[in-house]
Amino acid sequence: MKRSLRIPAALTCAALLLLPVVAGAYRPAPPPQELVRLEVVDRDRGTPLPAWQHRGDTWIAGRPGTPYSVRLRNTTGERVLVVLSVDGVNAVSGETAAPDQTGYVLAPWQSTEITGWRKSTDDVARFEFTALPDSYAARTGRPDHVGAIGIAVFRERAAPAAVAAPAPARDTARQAARASAGASESAVARESAAMPQQIGTGHGAREWAPVTRTAFERATRTPAQRTVVRYDSAEALAALGIGPRLHARRQRPDAFPGGFVPDP
Repeated sequence: MKRSLRIPAALTCAALLLLPVVAGAYRPAPPPQELVRLEVVDRDRGTPLPAWQHRGDTWIAGRPGTPYSVRLRNTTGERVLVVLSVDGVNAVSGETAAPDQTGYVLAPWQSTEITGWRKSTDDVARFEFTALPDSYAARTGRPDHVGAIGIAVFRERAAPAAVAAPAPARDTARQAARASAGASESAVARESAAMPQQIGTGHGAREWAPVTRTAFERATRTPAQRTVVRYDSAEALAALGIGPRLHARRQRPDAFPGGFVPDP
């Protein structure tokens, strides 16, 4: 049994894990359940960043200097473990990310926002979009996977009986449905015709974000859900034909605008 960290419920944060088919008819299999919904939130505006689908990937646009958080919503009545990767780096341990590493434990139906790189059980260094050379991954010699935010989700072995969804679950279900096009598993390779990655995630100012220890035993060795959201600057996405088209407003010159010659 591994040990983990539990966050006080009043903080609405996550806990941190330290250690009938009709005969003769064809019916497609239902899509796998999204155990945890993933959104990236612009903390300056307090709203999720718009997401666009492109060639099977989900994309968001970031602005350098903008702090963001990763919003995780447990859509089940059982505890789950979420291993969070930002730019190919485990957001808790700082290791090159892998699904079998440490992560956050969400209580049944719990929603939380992870605001930064875990520095201790009390604080984090906030996530913020920055120029790629200033990203934490690049500064630690790991720039190859900058531009990907991902989660690996695990069910708990011998989990207690499921907890009934709270009354606001209808809204949560609708939001989850709207976000079904949001996070999806994706390869991190960039299109050959795209411009190089423009931005990454920096190691920002320290913030108070306490967690406490708890225990969690994974039901399986492989995650029940893998979700990846890719990001880059709005200009880089526009070059790929993603998101709203960016129009460069260039004034048309006039050869005879009138007037006399002014002093320079």
